[in-house]
Order: sequence, then C-alpha cells, then structure tokens
Amino acid sequence: MKTRLVRIGNSRGVRLPKSIIAQAGLTEEVELGVRDGAVIIARATSARSGWAEAARQMRRRGEDRMLDAPFSTRFDEKEWRW
Repeated sequence: MKTRLVRIGNSRGVRLPKSIIAQAGLTEEVELGVRDGAVIIARATSARSGWAEAARQMRRRGEDRMLDAPFSTRFDEKEWRW
C-alpha cells in the first residue's frame, strides 16, 4: 500500500488505516525503529514482558535459587526485632 507523508509541525507523519492498526495489534504507544532502510512500527512491549513465565520455567528447572549466600549485617545483629 502506498501512502504519503503528511506535515505535522516541523515533522512528518504517516496515517495508518484502521485495518492496518488492527492487523498489527497496535495501541496508543508503539515502538519505532529503522532496519535496512525500512521504518518499523511495532507493538510496544512492557519492560518486564515475559518475566512471569521465565520465573515459572526457572522454578520448574530448579534454577530459582539465590546467587549469593545470605549474610548478616550490623542492622540484623543489633537493630532488627520481630
């Protein structure tokens, strides 16, 4: 599909047809980038997208353990009370 760049202040924009927006699953916020001379507009992903599933998989594999051994601090020894 061909379209034209439209002036938006000092910038330019592209009007996306509703059908294209729906097919791509776009919402109000998108990721914008350039790859091999093409402008890429993609669904925005959250910073922690997929973390919950990754944590479940780590648990199933027994990899959800602390990396460092726990140790006491001065606060633990002198100030902490239950």
